[in-house]
Amino acid sequence: MDFTIIVNEWPIYWQGLYTTVWLVAVALAVGLVLALGLAMLRNSRYWFLKWPAWSFIYFFRGTPLLVQLFLIYYGAGQWAGLRESAAWALFSQAWFCALLAFTLNTSAYTAEIIRGAINAMPAGHVEAAYAYGMSRLTTMRRIILPHSFRRALPAYSNEVIFMLHGSAVAGIITIVDLTGAARIVNSRYYSPFEAFLAAGLLYMCLTFILVWGFRRLEHRWSAPLAPRD
Repeated sequence: MDFTIIVNEWPIYWQGLYTTVWLVAVALAVGLVLALGLAMLRNSRYWFLKWPAWSFIYFFRGTPLLVQLFLIYYGAGQWAGLRESAAWALFSQAWFCALLAFTLNTSAYTAEIIRGAINAMPAGHVEAAYAYGMSRLTTMRRIILPHSFRRALPAYSNEVIFMLHGSAVAGIITIVDLTGAARIVNSRYYSPFEAFLAAGLLYMCLTFILVWGFRRLEHRWSAPLAPRD
């Protein structure tokens, strides 16, 4: 084993780390916004709002992330209307296709997490808000969503970690993320152990930071839900 390879190639790992972090962070941020809307639509009483959201969630939860990435990256070019539109400037870029695939995938999973947390809301809390004179929108904004986010946080932390690990597929479409950086180093030195060990350690560091951050956040947000003497 020659660990000087990792030292000599640290700039490409740094580039891969930066690419992984920003791709996952942006996908999670945009996906969370989309997930909130999807969760609200899934709980709608109207079928023409509920079923499109259900179909979207079912598709992106029922197919592998790699398949979704290939459909967007390789499949988008088959649509002549898309190639001739201004949007092709984005769809022709690998980073945009990866970002779009990650965003749509995480939004589907997060929507189900939020929907489950909303449905688990105690009915007494909602009835008390209505009795206090709050409108449905105010109750949703001040009572249902804050409590639901607290309850959904442990499950959402797992989704964030899964998204981080799933982002490794970005290297397949020429993006130099952490896994892509390891593939490049391996192709230069033919040392897969050292190349991918470095990437694995960096993924572990990112995962540790996320776990630590979510535990702190859970401890702070869950304090109002803890039983009192």
